[in-house]
Amino acid sequence: MLLPDTTFEPHFSIADLAKQWRLSRETIRLLIKDEAGVLRVQLGRKKTNCRYSVPESVARRVHTRLFYAATLKAA
Repeated sequence: MLLPDTTFEPHFSIADLAKQWRLSRETIRLLIKDEAGVLRVQLGRKKTNCRYSVPESVARRVHTRLFYAATLKAA
């Protein structure tokens, strides 16, 4: 699967998205951890010590999917 080049678009951390979307950091982490296009940087040998960098296009895709899921349930 080819992904669009997201090198020069703005990237967000989990904390940034949690603040913008008013959700917990753990909820955001669960939403984006397996999403295509998200950069995962592991710091050290422990799997628990990693950072996620979410390109703007991926954040929009996840947010849109959540928004439409909420509107479909409300209808």
